[in-house]
Amino acid sequence: MTQPDSSDNSGSANAPLRKPAWLRRPLASDRRFFTTSALLNEQGLSTVCKEANCPNRQECFSSGTATFLILGETCTRNCRFCNIHPGQTSAPDPTEPQRVAQAAVTLGLRHVVVTSVTRDDLADGGSAQFAAVIQALRQALPQSSVEVLIPDFQGNADALRTVMDAKPHIINHNVETHPALYAQVRPQADYEQSLELLRRVNDCGMTAKSGLMVGLGETDAQVLEVIKDLRTVGCSIVTIGQYLPPTSQHHKLDRYVTPEQFEEYAAYGKSLGLRHVFSGPLVRSSYHAANFA
Repeated sequence: MTQPDSSDNSGSANAPLRKPAWLRRPLASDRRFFTTSALLNEQGLSTVCKEANCPNRQECFSSGTATFLILGETCTRNCRFCNIHPGQTSAPDPTEPQRVAQAAVTLGLRHVVVTSVTRDDLADGGSAQFAAVIQALRQALPQSSVEVLIPDFQGNADALRTVMDAKPHIINHNVETHPALYAQVRPQADYEQSLELLRRVNDCGMTAKSGLMVGLGETDAQVLEVIKDLRTVGCSIVTIGQYLPPTSQHHKLDRYVTPEQFEEYAAYGKSLGLRHVFSGPLVRSSYHAANFA
């Protein structure tokens, strides 16, 4: 396999990078987009699609799917890549699990993805709320699969066990980038801790999934290192997508990676034995997640 460095898409120190054609998406116009939005608003539910300003929101909402965001809309961390704001948190809402389940039923979801803000203020990191949502979904939609994208719970093994005991079909935890960039991008996280979480999921016989972004300042060689680390700890599914800064105040974009280079990443992961590697400019953790359930 070749390992070209796609730094030819990087800009000068002063000139902003021009967004390439492969990253442009149409504005929302489909009726179902607005129907999905209205349903979520009526149920008082948040989605990572909206809060994280996902470029695929129009497509996903128009197909009648969304990734539910539980435990509030404010985060206890301040990752430099994320559009979700840090701030004052509130207690977990006991009605949230049923509202998520009802929305999933109304949307007719065959694969439900649930994530959360990071709640370091809670002793269990919000794991009990995850478990309650999983249980509500399994009762309401017994034929559907459930995927959760969880925080690291600060390495709390009991919190992770709470989630695993609820038996979601897939447990996802994103490492996001190469460890060399953690101090700049994820200063409150720990790469080895994240790998250990994924290892525990796999060791318990469950499907472990993870993802990372490119364009944060990593090299192609470092991307391959992360892919190899994820395979080593037992991940079955890996997603790789282009980093897009939500605002000029977020971590600076270093480069646009070409679709061809994303294909190289996927080929490398599959050569290591990963079951699925979903790699492309617009790939996000839950994008087309049902296809890999």
